[in-house]
Amino acid sequence: MTLMNMIQALNAGLFGAMQADDSVLVLGEDVGLNGGVFRVTEGLQKKFGPDRVIDTPLAESAIVGASIGLAIKGFRPVAEIQFSGFAYSAFEQLVSHAARIRNRSRGKFSCPLVVRSPCSGGVRALEHHSESMEALFCHVPGLKVVMPSTPSDAKGLLASAIIDPDPVLFFEPLKLYRLKKEEVSEDHYEIPIGKARLVRPGKHVTVVSYGSMVPECEKAALALSEKGIETEVLDLRSLSPLDFAAVQESVKHTNRLAIVHEAPYSFGVGAEIAARIAERNVLELDAPVVRIAGLDAPMPLSKLEEAYLPNANRIAFEIEKLMNF
Repeated sequence: MTLMNMIQALNAGLFGAMQADDSVLVLGEDVGLNGGVFRVTEGLQKKFGPDRVIDTPLAESAIVGASIGLAIKGFRPVAEIQFSGFAYSAFEQLVSHAARIRNRSRGKFSCPLVVRSPCSGGVRALEHHSESMEALFCHVPGLKVVMPSTPSDAKGLLASAIIDPDPVLFFEPLKLYRLKKEEVSEDHYEIPIGKARLVRPGKHVTVVSYGSMVPECEKAALALSEKGIETEVLDLRSLSPLDFAAVQESVKHTNRLAIVHEAPYSFGVGAEIAARIAERNVLELDAPVVRIAGLDAPMPLSKLEEAYLPNANRIAFEIEKLMNF
């Protein structure tokens, strides 16, 4: 076990995958000589050479398009988009080709592609550098969407994404890159895509979250415990496929549900979970489902970022209201 932050864990995961399988390639803007804008790929080109760690032009559609071709040909490319807000120019490639190739070819071809990208706010970045548009990709059949909240999860989920036969969008919350360190196994391990993680057990209310909001939910749960409210916190880890069974199991014994994400309030992951609970578990609820989310507006610049993002205080306040319903 070694103490690592998320960047170090991701780097270790990429190193292990490339060492174990010569078909694993890394490509993107500045991933080679500079080691990536956040140094996630640092040292990889020196170890594996420029034929496997490839610096590309500043063209996201070309990065993803080339990666799709490589994947169909038998490679396992890991493409980096420097910020998720730059991925929109590659959206057509992902939706029209990566997500459809297995269906289009009637199973003859698959697309074992990983697209890594920093996402989300909380670091006072520029426009397009703090996007939380993961729901756009969750809506596309054929794409898997993953977002870790801890270093150990980041390494294990990335390992699973790389060996997956289908395309995976792997979003990495900027705020969590260096927020904390934890013990991470130096050995290879995989965390299955589609399995949620129980962060904290509780009996009064279930809080479902993912990515950068998980630590805020933990802080809120700690504050609420001092008031006698025991909050169960569930980290989805994977958004598509969604571990809805874990959400159901938790709601069945708490009878209350709050969903927290920093993405816009409407039409997102929270709305999907709330709708499913309403369809299948409404009679087990003692109060309406609550969504605690970002605003239905573009992510503002740094002066207003704190007003836009949910935080522990707001989460705790909304849960108290839920308990008093």
